[in-house]
Amino acid sequence: MPHPAGPSRVCFTLQVRPDRLDEYLARHAAVWPEMLAEIAAAGRRNYSLFLGDGGRLIGYYETDDDAAAQAYLAASEVAARWEADMAPFFIDLDGRPDQAATALPEVFHLENQLTRAIRLTPHTDTDTESDDA
Repeated sequence: MPHPAGPSRVCFTLQVRPDRLDEYLARHAAVWPEMLAEIAAAGRRNYSLFLGDGGRLIGYYETDDDAAAQAYLAASEVAARWEADMAPFFIDLDGRPDQAATALPEVFHLENQLTRAIRLTPHTDTDTESDDA
């Protein structure tokens, strides 16, 4: 669901097999161009993956309609091939990585809180006066 202030921000986690980390990194150093095009065509942007200790993978992307992006990739033959190639890299995964990753709920977003704080902060004419004497 898009946030009222803009696109949906989606964060997810997966667990990469520690014994396959080097190969996983090598595959992501040169993702298939047709897979990159499918991710973009699905409406995902600002997509990043981060790798933590022990193979903990954190992913992040933005989209205007996550359900539509998920459906697009679920129907994509290119994405199906890529995800089939990637599935053996993950631990405790039930299904395709792009469809079965554990989503993390957003609990804080700086811009949203700043916007809300500005709306709630009373402003007076003295806020803009200078101390010139």
